[in-house]
Amino acid sequence: MKENVMITISSLISIVLTTFHLAGDYSLGIEKGGKAIFVVVPIAVAFLYGTLVLADRWPRYIVILLGSLLGLYAVYIHASSSRIGEIAQSSGGNFFIWTLIALGVSSLFSVILSGRAMWNLRRRQP
Repeated sequence: MKENVMITISSLISIVLTTFHLAGDYSLGIEKGGKAIFVVVPIAVAFLYGTLVLADRWPRYIVILLGSLLGLYAVYIHASSSRIGEIAQSSGGNFFIWTLIALGVSSLFSVILSGRAMWNLRRRQP
């Protein structure tokens, strides 16, 4: 499979898993107010725009890299939380933990692919 297609698919998977993750934050009571969504939605839109609209150039891979690093950071924050065991045992906790693991995998994969793509772009330019 072409690297460009793989990075698009992995980025889209990361975006979908991020929305599931945010929904889990609200439904499990981890996130209290509704104002955080006004921060997350523009970030997700920028990540989606960078993935689908920007051409095979540096800005696309930088947006994907930054969005994927944010996904990894969300996984790190929740995994290091003292309440993670309590959350895992609650109703819906299994899906939340699965979402964290899947988000971590897809985000790390996107980081690797965007790094490779930027490296290849650098090598192609004179």
